[in-house]
Amino acid sequence: MTKLKNQIIPFVLFLLLVSSIFTTPVSAAVGSANLKVTIIETNPYPAKIGEYLNLTLQVENIGGDRAENVDVEIVPQYPFSLDSGSNAIKNIGALNPGKTATKEFYLFVDKNAQKGVRSFDIRTRPSKDSPWSEKSFDLRIGTETFDSKGTVELEEVVSDPKVFMPGDRGTVTVTLKNTATTPTVTIDGNDYDTNARIQSAVLKPLSDEINVLDSPYEEMGLLGPGDSIKLTFNVKVAEVAMGGTHNLELAIEGNSFDYNSKKNIPLKVDSSNIKVIPSKALQLINGKSTIEFDVANNHPNELNSVSIKPEAEGVKFYPAEYFIGPMDPDELFTIEFDAVADNSSDSNGDTPKVINMTLSASYGNGVNKHENTVSNLYIQSVEANPENSSGMFVVGLLILIGIVAGVFIYRKKIQNKK
Repeated sequence: MTKLKNQIIPFVLFLLLVSSIFTTPVSAAVGSANLKVTIIETNPYPAKIGEYLNLTLQVENIGGDRAENVDVEIVPQYPFSLDSGSNAIKNIGALNPGKTATKEFYLFVDKNAQKGVRSFDIRTRPSKDSPWSEKSFDLRIGTETFDSKGTVELEEVVSDPKVFMPGDRGTVTVTLKNTATTPTVTIDGNDYDTNARIQSAVLKPLSDEINVLDSPYEEMGLLGPGDSIKLTFNVKVAEVAMGGTHNLELAIEGNSFDYNSKKNIPLKVDSSNIKVIPSKALQLINGKSTIEFDVANNHPNELNSVSIKPEAEGVKFYPAEYFIGPMDPDELFTIEFDAVADNSSDSNGDTPKVINMTLSASYGNGVNKHENTVSNLYIQSVEANPENSSGMFVVGLLILIGIVAGVFIYRKKIQNKK
């Protein structure tokens, strides 16, 4: 009985292991494509009964693998219907990890619809042979609008870092202000409050070189006359982004359709960085020397944690790394290293006549860490014979003494003749 039990237990464990392997869902595979869909704009908002609604969707691949052929589909439910059944599915194509794409759909709101919040489904799939993933979204519809007359305007835009580099992450913070100056306003004999409502705000990139990482802000409540609110969006600049000013669009839905607005948000990108230049001849005299470099910040804004590290085979540098810290735009900093030949690293104990040297500049732009390298710098190794130099000095000194002695004797003779 014990022997049979010892044989059954391993067999059962084996069956459990096999079962767990074959029942693991495909979606749990590590590194697979994973799609996230977001509604980034509804126009008008709220949706108007008996009219068409323009719906803009953003699809993002938040997985680790490339999605080869992405489809997005709207599955409308009453009171929504598509302008055409053939437009239910739209193809995006390939979508790499971290990339986004947008598609627009047109929905009609039935003329007999009741005001309120209604739902519909959006489906996505990463390829034609993949299963659909479905998510339900709510949308507000109705003919009512708010009677408030406050107007929301863009007061300030602050980006951090101030100027991005390709590949950087950072934030764009916009300040929205209700420009009304009095609590009420009278229009055509009717009194209205001047509160401003921000029903939604979304920051949209206008090119593939900038990616907005946050969903839209929704239902942020009332802004009284003169009040303001700050909205922060996380953004990422593509590694291949071109230098210059890139424009994003801030779409704001206000008190009603008449108070919706779109604002241009500039974002600057510049790839210039830290430049390191030798400020005097790179030489090792008898195996040691002090070498000097000028370090310049060519970027349009301050860079932080700037440090320079030299490397050369067979040479030791002191300090091993020079930490400068923050550098303002166009700031120049001069640094020195003591260089000493490390003859122990060479088999015959000789220092090469020409030594290849590399400098690494590390620095931060906001929260982003960067490094660039200066190569093809050459240190000339010079041997100066100290014995020959001292011998020549002694010979010169003896000659000088001889000349002085001769002049002295000559003058003595002249005096004796007199």
